[in-house]
Amino acid sequence: MAKARSAPDVWILVSTLLILTIGVIMVYSASGVLAFREFGDWFYYLKRQLLFAVLGIVAMFFTMNTDYWVWKKYAKIGLLICFGLLLAVLIPGIGVVRGGARSWLGIGSFGIQPSEFMKIGMIVFLAKLLSERQSQITLFTKGLLPPLGLVGLAFGLIMLQPDLGTGAVLVGASLLVIYTAGARILHLSYLAMAGVAGFVGLIIAAPYRLQRITAFMDPWSDPLGAGYQSIQSLYAIGPGGLAGLGLGMSRQKYSYLPEPQTDFIFSIIAEELGFIGGAAVLILFTILVWRGMRTAITAPDTFGSLVAVGIVGMIAVQVIINIGVVIGMFPVTGITLPLISAGGSSLTLMLTSIGVLLNISRYSR
Repeated sequence: MAKARSAPDVWILVSTLLILTIGVIMVYSASGVLAFREFGDWFYYLKRQLLFAVLGIVAMFFTMNTDYWVWKKYAKIGLLICFGLLLAVLIPGIGVVRGGARSWLGIGSFGIQPSEFMKIGMIVFLAKLLSERQSQITLFTKGLLPPLGLVGLAFGLIMLQPDLGTGAVLVGASLLVIYTAGARILHLSYLAMAGVAGFVGLIIAAPYRLQRITAFMDPWSDPLGAGYQSIQSLYAIGPGGLAGLGLGMSRQKYSYLPEPQTDFIFSIIAEELGFIGGAAVLILFTILVWRGMRTAITAPDTFGSLVAVGIVGMIAVQVIINIGVVIGMFPVTGITLPLISAGGSSLTLMLTSIGVLLNISRYSR
């Protein structure tokens, strides 16, 4: 497929780099105390973030300059590899347990999270499958069930780790792709009801999830246990006020708020930079999502449109869940804020995915 391509969408590129820059600064601000206490090095998490940010930027510029339909050729083998990695991580001795979940493959402090690969792998495969069978998507058995079966299988393997947050992002982004491809609202409504029932079952099956729901409803019922993170997060956000306490002046990062550099980094942003800083971050994400959806609408083919929808959906769902948890709207799920939270494979793969989105924008009508 030979098409003339133009410059990538500058709004997507600039908003991405600005969010990433804010992330690097805030990772250092949020993690310096923790890094010195655990590793004797104030810059431990900053150096890791810079390393993966540089790797991610290189990958982003590579995918931005690689014609996006190339990935269509490798969609099937890519998905098989992702399933293989999800299976490997469940094997004792191969999968590494961190934070109570067997979600990692690697040695020491360096590793990859196969569920992160699955998110983009599933998006690309669904885009290929549904763009080739778009006429069948309105049929429940032949059109809708096969892609949903794949998503359900991937979700099930992720839940065996267990990692509900990543699984929720995978399902959310995948359903957006399926809906955009033309699935009937009635069919999706029935499946949504079944999904809610299954979600309730997952909560009941694991006592710690039930504790998180209880803590979400009333954090003060267990202020030193299940409700601790939510309470400390609100203690960080509250004093921030309009302009914040000042960059580097957080109080909650002094061992009060768990995971200040990852899951709850937005709490530190609100504490140090106030409402203005938090709103600026949300505006940048809004620009990224807006221009991403515009790219999806103006993409030259169905495959490109569905890939763009999936990538934008992946970002938007993750942002909504993370910030919803931080401000007490959702139960604690353990999910990071894209491009901002300290991360390795998650940060690099997010930038790689945005590179694909930028390449699609180069062919937009």
